[in-house]
Amino acid sequence: MENKNKKASPWKSLQFGLAILAGLLVYAYGFQITKVDLEDLRSERRQESLTRAVRELARPEIFEYEQAEEIINAPIYVPCPTGEVPSLPEPDKSGPYLIVTPSCAAAGETVRVEGYNFAADTKGPLRFIPGSDPTNVVEIGRDNVQTDADGSFVHEMILPERLSEDVQYLRATLRHNVGTPHLTRTAYDTWDKIVETVFLALLATTFGTFLAIPLSFIAARNLMKPVKSPLSSIALSLLGWPLGIALGYLVVRWVNGLSDPFAENIPVNLVSILLMPTLVWLGIRWALPQEEITQPPLNLRLARLGVLFLTILVSFFGLFQLASLARNLGLAGISALGPFAFLGNFLFQVGDIVSIITPALGGLAAGAALSSLMGRIGLRSAEKLTSASVKLFNIVFATLAGAVTFGLLGQLVEWLYRIDQPWYTLWGPVLTGALLGLALAVFTKAKDTLPTGLVIYYVTRTLLNGLRSVEALVMALVFVIAVGIGPLAGAMALGLHTIVSLAKLYSEQVESIMAGPLEAIQATGANRLQTIVYAVIPQIIPPYISYTMYRWDINVRMSTIIGFVGGGGIGFLLQQNINLLNYRAASAQMLAIAIVVASMDYISSVLREKYV
Repeated sequence: MENKNKKASPWKSLQFGLAILAGLLVYAYGFQITKVDLEDLRSERRQESLTRAVRELARPEIFEYEQAEEIINAPIYVPCPTGEVPSLPEPDKSGPYLIVTPSCAAAGETVRVEGYNFAADTKGPLRFIPGSDPTNVVEIGRDNVQTDADGSFVHEMILPERLSEDVQYLRATLRHNVGTPHLTRTAYDTWDKIVETVFLALLATTFGTFLAIPLSFIAARNLMKPVKSPLSSIALSLLGWPLGIALGYLVVRWVNGLSDPFAENIPVNLVSILLMPTLVWLGIRWALPQEEITQPPLNLRLARLGVLFLTILVSFFGLFQLASLARNLGLAGISALGPFAFLGNFLFQVGDIVSIITPALGGLAAGAALSSLMGRIGLRSAEKLTSASVKLFNIVFATLAGAVTFGLLGQLVEWLYRIDQPWYTLWGPVLTGALLGLALAVFTKAKDTLPTGLVIYYVTRTLLNGLRSVEALVMALVFVIAVGIGPLAGAMALGLHTIVSLAKLYSEQVESIMAGPLEAIQATGANRLQTIVYAVIPQIIPPYISYTMYRWDINVRMSTIIGFVGGGGIGFLLQQNINLLNYRAASAQMLAIAIVVASMDYISSVLREKYV
């Protein structure tokens, strides 16, 4: 039997001791770097400030009373006049009054101030009023008094260095609560801003989720790894994107110009919107018949392409008219709906958003369509042409695609940094891209397929990781410059951060799905879209819902920080009160944040339990 009481190894003991010593050195240096020193904490000034701040934080400014104020002045001479001291009038003892003993004294001496007939248990400042005018608003001193249950107080006060031959005054200003408590102005402001915070986070989460879902599929390795294409298809696809985007953007802008003369004509807006679906449906049905026994002649195919193009133009015209109708109805609603004017504003803003993003969406759609078409031409060429012809095809178009791609990247660098050196930002990148494309065409086999999906995957993940490393606070600074200070900047910053964060979480969930359903759907001959719809989406719906609700919770908490840089929400109000050392108001805002976050956590847990 093996002996369990072996002697400890000296070397292991030494290693353990050295590890402990290294840890102590690390933490000792950490204390030095972070300047750990509790001497300031023990100072009386720091403790007084801390006590005051903690006490104010413990009394959030939520409720208040109406204040009744009692202001009483008492005459005094500083210093005593030469000769006989003039007699001072007797105080009116039918109400609150002050008695000062003695009635004259030198600066720096102490006098006794007694107050009577004030409200019980009230407090307020006792100040010196320089000059002979009892209504003077200038007050000197830091004394405070509080009455007892009988409404009286006694206080010793040191007179300041304010010498005058005329009579001067001491003033007691005591305030007491009257009536029932009501919400403070801070409470109303906090309510407005916390509602703004919740909806800011809601909009950011909604739009961020909408854009993160499609990104998650191209950022999932298991979906992108099988995607491979020949070089001829890749090259033509790369050329199709910028060409399609430019053409699509220009065409949609031209359609927008045709729509502008009728933008404020509501009847034309309505007729256009009503006719558009019918015209689009008829055009698509004729241009894209469901089945044909024989191949139609060339002139018929060209006619169908023309009708399809006109159908697309009509759909964009109808979209611009829809945006115009929304703006027109929104403007009418703002002035007519009264307390529900926000509905009119919503319509107007939605119409404005549609009119702004439609050209960009048209460009992206045209780019995707042309890239897909040219990619299929490249794929067909690789399948039908001989290897020598495909090799020459690859050399020509890969060189051209590399030159165009790197040239566009160079122009992006020029726009960002304004180098003003065409060789570095135009001709150099064009030549580099052309050489790389040529090398790729020369050193790869003519009909070999390249891992296109993995390249897209790595590019997408790199962009997501890069953007996710930028804090939403920094993004908010940029959007504040773009759209001004307010909640819109905060919503845009949180929305962008939500896109990159959720896209990563979603893609990782896609990567962890079971492979069985995926293989079964693919075995039936389903295309990529059908595979995603029937094999991927059913497996990812529950975690997607969970991640989305959790992200809303995060956005609510992050929006409090976004406000510190002008991004709207309750953070803006919190920062103002902290800067003004108004800790009671800041405490009310922190309490509201805590309540909302706790409520969001409870709602999220209930929804996750019910639907996930």
